[in-house]
Amino acid sequence: MSSTVPPASPGPALRSSRKVATASLVGTTIEWYDFFIFGTAAALVFNQVFFPSVDPVTGTLSAFGAFAVGFIARPLGGAVFAHFGDRVGRKPMLVYSLLLMGAATVGMGLLPGYDTLGIWAPVLLVVLRFLQGFGVGGEWGGAALMAVEHAPAHRRGFYGSWPQVGVPLGLVLGTATFAVLSATLTDEQFLAWGWRVPFLASIALIAVGMWIRLGVHESPVFQKTMDEKAANRMPVLEALRTYPKEILLAAGSFLATNSTFYVSSVWLVTYATQQLSYDRTTILAANSVLSLSDIPLILAFGLLSDRIGRRPMFVGGMALLAVFAVPYFWLVSTGSVWLFLLGGLIVQVARSAVYGPQSAFFAEQFSTEMRYSGASLAYQIASILGGLAPLLCTALVAATGSLYAVAGYVVGIALVSLVCSYLMTETLRSGLRDGVRPAAARG
Repeated sequence: MSSTVPPASPGPALRSSRKVATASLVGTTIEWYDFFIFGTAAALVFNQVFFPSVDPVTGTLSAFGAFAVGFIARPLGGAVFAHFGDRVGRKPMLVYSLLLMGAATVGMGLLPGYDTLGIWAPVLLVVLRFLQGFGVGGEWGGAALMAVEHAPAHRRGFYGSWPQVGVPLGLVLGTATFAVLSATLTDEQFLAWGWRVPFLASIALIAVGMWIRLGVHESPVFQKTMDEKAANRMPVLEALRTYPKEILLAAGSFLATNSTFYVSSVWLVTYATQQLSYDRTTILAANSVLSLSDIPLILAFGLLSDRIGRRPMFVGGMALLAVFAVPYFWLVSTGSVWLFLLGGLIVQVARSAVYGPQSAFFAEQFSTEMRYSGASLAYQIASILGGLAPLLCTALVAATGSLYAVAGYVVGIALVSLVCSYLMTETLRSGLRDGVRPAAARG
């Protein structure tokens, strides 16, 4: 039985697809902006503001540890939001996740530092970071499914890539804001209050996101399931029982893409400025340029997956990442911003080949009544290790003194993702499905 509801005419259906994809893109951009500015602040100032009583290396480890808490919370948030997303709808969960993220982010901007609150400052920072992670845990599944389930059957990869673009846009918005503040304020001003500006600016962004998200309709595919009263009472548990292989393989396929994103956008900011003598503003600007380049790549690979398949994109991207990991870190270590950009661009191509078609590929692995649960669990399981990457990279360099220890780590996780991607079932022709999908031969 087909899971799509035929539209009355192609024109309205196409406009609806674009409207929902745009709403997913804007909301996702805002939520990832909130999530990423914590990582930039952790790399630049949190060790001084919230962990000043320890040595610099321990302070950096503590700041990245707080950063990682958000990733530990993400699977929990993903499970809770997925449960209700598969029970009551995709749209309400998108609204609630945006509100939770916004409240936690503004709270961080208002939080006094260690000098004022003592030990309670880092404790409250970790609590707020946990709430951020809990909120963003429910964001991806809802935004991705809304875009994919509203899309025409032959363009699910393309429209599913729109909310994926929210990640680099959120990073650009956050990093560019920090870059402007870093360039215009003195170090003392930046440390005293400048870093708070991006967090407090979230108030305006959340208002815009709420206005847009409240204006879209529920997914027609999910609405059909609700009309037929086919929703599961415990969709997360049912997804784990029915699709354990699909969840684990999907999580593994995303491991390297997620981990290396945080290696380059968070950990490398600290390492490049502290150990390789790159200028802080230059590195922030370079990361903004690389994130901008990600946008057309993600859209192009999403569209390409509608022609040649999802799995070839995943396998090709991870093969490129595994081969290029060592040359990438050599380029970074030269101290040349132009070689830094060249290496970063090639890594972006490898990651975008996965991230572009990911929404469609993950959604097509699961039946409608468990799709939010299955896709979210896979995404957020991978995010745990991704969030630990800055902490792990700091520890690897501290233990070995070599940047190439990080390169070896990247090669290893790229190979894991390559194997998992190869073992996943191609879904370009099978598409979205009603009911429980029987085991299918890989093809």
